[in-house]
Parts: sequence; structure tokens; C-alpha cells
Amino acid sequence: MGLGGQETSSFVSDFLEKCGGYAVLDGGFATELERHGADLNDPLWSAKCLISSPHLVRRVHLDYLDAGANVIITASYQATIQGFEAKGFSKEEAKALIRKSVEIAIEAREIYYDKLQSRRPVLVAASVGSYGAYLADGSEYSGNYGDAVTVETLKDFHRERVQILANSGADLIAFETTPNKIEAKAYAELLEEEGIDIPAWFSFTSKDGINVVSGDSISECTSIADSCKQVVAVGINCTPPRFIHGLVSLIRKVTSKPIVIYPNSGETYDGLTKQWQSSGEVDEEFADIVIGKWHEAGASLFGGCCRTTPNTIRAISRVLSNQKSSAINEDA
Repeated sequence: MGLGGQETSSFVSDFLEKCGGYAVLDGGFATELERHGADLNDPLWSAKCLISSPHLVRRVHLDYLDAGANVIITASYQATIQGFEAKGFSKEEAKALIRKSVEIAIEAREIYYDKLQSRRPVLVAASVGSYGAYLADGSEYSGNYGDAVTVETLKDFHRERVQILANSGADLIAFETTPNKIEAKAYAELLEEEGIDIPAWFSFTSKDGINVVSGDSISECTSIADSCKQVVAVGINCTPPRFIHGLVSLIRKVTSKPIVIYPNSGETYDGLTKQWQSSGEVDEEFADIVIGKWHEAGASLFGGCCRTTPNTIRAISRVLSNQKSSAINEDA
């Protein structure tokens, strides 16, 4: 579903209205693939399953749809032409695998619709991970790419993948875990230069609640996204929940575009050891304590990132539904 005759600015607001005022995203992907038996110890990470076990990718999408997700994000976060070529695939094979990530998500949506005989609003968001995700060295969590990496470098790196995903049948492109303003600028320029005709969102990651992980101001990064007409939502992902409320407030000062929020579970990730340290939070606490506050602060799309599960998404959906019911009762 490209923009067609629809105004870019109304894409998400129209979708949110169909969903009842808010939308629920899916949650952590790699965690669930591993729970279903996938071995992701590979530079391709979850994209490895596009090669070895596409049925597991479909299974995870369906689990999140069953949990109440209105947006499912494809397994293309770490799926790059360069990454697949490094594993011995041809360029054409790499392109086909990137398209396959969207095809699987669309297939899962159709299976879900057929099962329920329902047309609950569901969008397929094609994931674009940062340059640091391709490097697989933890730099997506620092934004430190070195002086040799420029806006032009990043545009050249992302260009073909973005073109493929824009023409894949996805409803929008999700530029995720953006760690610095240089990459945000590259995305914005790329969307304009290539005349990309489907909506996009930019989501950034932070470790201090004020800046993105590189130290660039979240306000500056939001301004870049706000100035790009193809960008229909701006937000935060893969960030500890304790920082989200303040970040939503900062984003709202810069843009009137819808705000999308999908933090990690609250656990801390060490990019060097590739290990998580537990936060002790459980799904119901995660949803009850923070989702309401983020909604009040101005966010309207909610989900989870690393280490969140279908149970997390089910809890988020329940909390937001209860809030909506309470608001209707108060108005009655």
C-alpha cells in the first residue's frame, strides 16, 4: 500500500483512527526465533532465518498477530545485500532474500485474516537496520562509525535495499535503531532522491534519555525526520523503558507527527559480549507502569524491542484497551 493519492501526513492518523486511537506494534524478533529453536550466532542475526528457517519467521509474525499487534515488522533488520554477499550469495539471491522478508510477513497477515475471518487493521513495516547493524560490532549502540563514514557513504550502503523494500509490497519502511544524526540525514536524503513512494518512520535509540546513543541531540535528529515529507512517524526503539517518557516529551516539542515507541525489556545489552543482563521486570509491570504515561505524553504507537515477547505485546494491548474503555465510560 503505497501513498497513492493519500496525503503522507494523514497515513498514520488515518490508520490510528481505524485502530481506535492507538496502534500496537510487535515485539522482540530474535528472542522469539531462538525460543522456537533458531541459532542466531551469525553476523546475519535474525536475517539468517530467511535462508534456513522461513517457517519460524512466519510463526513469530503469527504469534505477535495473535497477541494483538497492528504492525508487524519484517525480518530484514540485518538483511543487506552486502551481508548476504559476504555469506556467498549472489547479488540477485540477496535481493530475493530481502524481498522474501516482506513476502513472509504479508503471508502471515493473510493466514491470520483467514483464520479469524477478520480484517483488523494490520500494517507490514519493512525493517531497515542501521549501518552499525550490518557491521555486527555493536556500533549501532554507539553510533561511532569513524570519520571515514559520511552521509554519502551511508546513502550508497542503504540505497538498493531501500529501493527493494519500497517496491516489495510493504505498507511502510521502518528505519530502526538509528544511532546518530548522520544516518538520519542519509535516510531523509535517500527517500527524497529516490522518490520513495511509501511512508516511513525513523526510530532512534538512546542510553541517557536526552540524546541518541552517539551523543547527538534527540531534538536535532527529530528535526531531520520532521522535515522529510515521507516520514509519517518518529520515535524511539531499543532503549530502556525508564528513558521513554522524557524522550517522548522532547520529540513532541519538535514534531507534531505521530510518535512510535518500542523499547527493550529494560535489560541491559553489552554490545561487546553480546549478553543481556536481566531487569527483573515482568510483562504486566512493563505495560501497566509505563504505557499509560507514554500515551499521556503524546505517543500513539506502542510495542517492544529486544527481549520483549508476545506476552509483552498482549499485556500492552490489554492496558491500552482498558484505557480506551475507561475513557469511553467517562465520556458517557
